[in-house]
Amino acid sequence: MIDGTGAADAAADAAGADAPNTPTHGVGPWAGGPEQWPDDPRYDPELLAAGDSRNVVDKYRYWRMEAIVADLDAQRHPFHVAIENWQHDMNIGSIVRSANAFAADTVHIIGRRRWNKRGAMVTDRYQHLAHHDDVAAFADWARRQQLPVIAVDNIDGAVPIEAFAWPERCVLLFGQEGPGLSPEAQAAAEAVVEITQFGSTRSLNASAAAAIAMHSWVLSHADLPRPPR
Repeated sequence: MIDGTGAADAAADAAGADAPNTPTHGVGPWAGGPEQWPDDPRYDPELLAAGDSRNVVDKYRYWRMEAIVADLDAQRHPFHVAIENWQHDMNIGSIVRSANAFAADTVHIIGRRRWNKRGAMVTDRYQHLAHHDDVAAFADWARRQQLPVIAVDNIDGAVPIEAFAWPERCVLLFGQEGPGLSPEAQAAAEAVVEITQFGSTRSLNASAAAAIAMHSWVLSHADLPRPPR
């Protein structure tokens, strides 16, 4: 996780972590003086005083970053996300952002340790991240954790996502934009799932495919909110 709390975090979130002019929907300082602030250690005095412009849901307004992470840890889903990183793919940041939105356990970066964080929009501050030097190291970790690796790509032998039964505990593995999954990644996967397409394009954007796959897992296993009556 990245160190830092309070107003500094809010400023970084507002800036979008290298994404200038990103619109935010924050809140101003807490109404009233310090004597009216919540008596709750989850709240950050700097944010209460200065306002909170971070890209967080209303539940987490004015909360310390560490408190948000702790609350997320209590409700993360048991699926992981893994991404091959051989070409500094700009989609990785967007995939991290989606993993945060769907409360994935951990995002695993395979290959190059450095990755383009622009698309993450600072959500990497709240998302657990891990690194593996290569596919072999990642596959060994998954084996030790007894987590089946489910790759997502439109290759021969892939199962249509609508017909696939997602394991509750698993790792969703994604390749690079363009070349897709490496041969090593395909060999490490227990199954390969493809997203059914109906148009003329050969493939979906990698970050879009990742979001669809994560949501498919959510539909299978997450406790979904009941619609209003």
